[in-house]
Amino acid sequence: MIPKEILRQIKRIEITTKRLVSETFGGEYTSVFKGQGIEFADVREYVPGDEIRSIDWNVTARSDRPFVKQFVEERQLTVLFLVDMSGSAHFGSGEKFKAEVAAELCALLAFSANKNNDRVGLIIFTDEVEKYIAPSKGARHVLRVVREILYYQPKSRGTNLKGALEFLDRILTRTAVVFVISDFLGESAALPLKRLSKRHDVIAMRIYDPREQILPRRGIVQLIDAETGERRLADCGSATVRRKYEEKVKVRTEEILNLFKRIGVDHIDINARESYVDPVLKFFKEREDRY
Repeated sequence: MIPKEILRQIKRIEITTKRLVSETFGGEYTSVFKGQGIEFADVREYVPGDEIRSIDWNVTARSDRPFVKQFVEERQLTVLFLVDMSGSAHFGSGEKFKAEVAAELCALLAFSANKNNDRVGLIIFTDEVEKYIAPSKGARHVLRVVREILYYQPKSRGTNLKGALEFLDRILTRTAVVFVISDFLGESAALPLKRLSKRHDVIAMRIYDPREQILPRRGIVQLIDAETGERRLADCGSATVRRKYEEKVKVRTEEILNLFKRIGVDHIDINARESYVDPVLKFFKEREDRY
């Protein structure tokens, strides 16, 4: 039985994201994510100026005049959300946990996909793939995806992005748009991410919380690793300790962003304490201009 609080949250997300799709994102999504190619539609009689290579010789042979093949863009896409639900996803210093932000992002993109009759699927992972929902269509299916992200109780708190990417690479039989939604705080998954991006349109959505990037000025503080449960005391009253921590965070962030750039994966940075609308809209517009 889903708690009433979760049901209210799902309804709020549905109303909010549907409005955003209708007013802002619907057209942007269509412009950015094209069809997967062209497919045969019909034949028609040849007219002067038609491309000779488009003649359907089988139909022509059965007729007393030439016919050419007609093609249309295959609009339908398969959209997959690969969502990190490890321990660090259930952290938030503002109104929302990172996992809640992930659910809203998925809802926004999934309703945009649904408006274009695209199929949507979901993979939830921690240090293993814990949940797989096969791609399908329809508003009810989109709401199921959102519900799973909000209500799902992970079995583990660890992270294995590499394994999740390899699983996705094995099950995808046709080209897809893949949104990898994570804080990317675990070990690097450069090779499987690069391999996946060669076959599919991969977009990394990095969700971060500003509180994770700085230490509070509060003297001796016990820090707990959200994924391993490891506890460590830190002298947060020390300017040196705070500076070294911030330097490590900066280096790690630069490594992640450089990885995306090096292997050619588009990415969006989402601050969990701010609106995700502007970053996503900016990404759509920049990508549309680029293509």
